[in-house]
Amino acid sequence: MTTIAVTGHMDLAPGAAGPVRAELHKLLGEFEGDDLVGRSCIARGADTLFAQEVLALGGRLSAIIPSRDYREAEVPEEDLARFDALLDAAEEVLVMPYEHAGRDAYEAANRRLLQGADRLLAVWDGSPPSGLGGGTADVVASARAAGVRVDVVWPPEAVRTSTQA
Repeated sequence: MTTIAVTGHMDLAPGAAGPVRAELHKLLGEFEGDDLVGRSCIARGADTLFAQEVLALGGRLSAIIPSRDYREAEVPEEDLARFDALLDAAEEVLVMPYEHAGRDAYEAANRRLLQGADRLLAVWDGSPPSGLGGGTADVVASARAAGVRVDVVWPPEAVRTSTQA
């Protein structure tokens, strides 16, 4: 069994989804069915694309939710159906012990994301940390410091809608 975690930008432009998912498919495709455990916080953007691809390949999804109010506080209305479907499809759901979404909850979720992970896929444009903590660059740095293999996914067609981490 191989556990692969994901981190990545939430603000992928609509045209980036197909190329990013194709790259994720290539990287995840080397694993067979339930030998693959994908760990994701199932946020919009990279996390969702990764979770969908893990399930499409017959893998098992492990969802880490940063706080008890995460769905209500952070998931946009247009993403609720997709979020709920992924949550329902997850074999394991861990809700971090935080009442409210925020920096501490995100940082704790990211630490848990990396615990026991064999690899991290980072849908990342290489931008530096935002200074807010819990962003993509921060997770990549933590993974590298812990000796977790990091594969960066950023196909030429990938574009963000903003410069947020």
